[in-house]
Amino acid sequence: MTVTDHQSNSSDAPEGDPVVLVAALYRFTPLVDHESLQGPLQDRMRKDELRGSLLLAAEGINGTISGRPPVLRAFVQWLRQFEHDGHLPFEATDVKWSGCDELPFRRARVRLKKEIVTMGVEGIDPLQSVGTYVDPEDWNSLVDDPDVILIDTRNDYEVEIGTFAGAVNPKTDTFREFPKFVEENLDPQQHPKVAMFCTGGIRCEKSTAYLKERGFSEVYHLRGGILNYLEKVSPEESRWRGECFVFDSRVSVDHELQAGRYSLCHGCGWPVTAEMKADAKYEHGVACPRCADEVTDEQRRRRRERQRQIDEQQAKQANAASFRDPQSLTI
Repeated sequence: MTVTDHQSNSSDAPEGDPVVLVAALYRFTPLVDHESLQGPLQDRMRKDELRGSLLLAAEGINGTISGRPPVLRAFVQWLRQFEHDGHLPFEATDVKWSGCDELPFRRARVRLKKEIVTMGVEGIDPLQSVGTYVDPEDWNSLVDDPDVILIDTRNDYEVEIGTFAGAVNPKTDTFREFPKFVEENLDPQQHPKVAMFCTGGIRCEKSTAYLKERGFSEVYHLRGGILNYLEKVSPEESRWRGECFVFDSRVSVDHELQAGRYSLCHGCGWPVTAEMKADAKYEHGVACPRCADEVTDEQRRRRRERQRQIDEQQAKQANAASFRDPQSLTI
């Protein structure tokens, strides 16, 4: 099995331009005065009519953005050549590409955060200590090792719709809960080999660094995350089961990285299927069969009003041009 150490791993953009190109990107890099970067990045996103969200913190950048393929590729190239504090902090930014038919975001935002992925543990620095990267092509042989415990570092609602065969679900609601799961369930003596994975790789940067800090010696993680695995490994050889949750309007992607069959319950935030939507307890924007019995009358009233406002706003947007040319994308 070939493993590699800490370095950027960007996937190839989809062959043939999709209607909309999506870039999931991150880079751990020390940023002096990261607040000063918010304006330039926000201005460039708006100028390029991109949609999505970028997070900036002293530890780096993280986000998912979308737009016209040539424009988005040019933005990523500009970002990698962006000079700050005498160097190019984003030159080795990790990017995962995918495509879809409609813009999966409604607006462009650059937000300032304490962490680009929130674990809530001080002193965890993936640039100083991190697990061993395993390429997608070598992942199957690693997880076939009976001495390896395979951990899904994502949240419970993400694991619900898909995960790797044999993976442990920590049943967390947020990534902040992951350290508690480790403390209560993992031990360096009993679990000498730990392999972890997440959507695009960023959570594993911190989770593997955290385990290394706690004395785990053999800690591995999937290079580029699930999205990279789905791109590089054929369905016939894949150990992936189900679909992969993504944090945009697509909700999930299948093994071909195309929009999946799930949508989102805006009441509880869990993914729902067409079968669940057919249930009498489902009400768009209000509740699904999973949460309907726990929703109060006041919550129903507020959610119905919120959905009414959303419907009105979307109707207005549908009547306005998303871009300046006649062949505009749908937002």
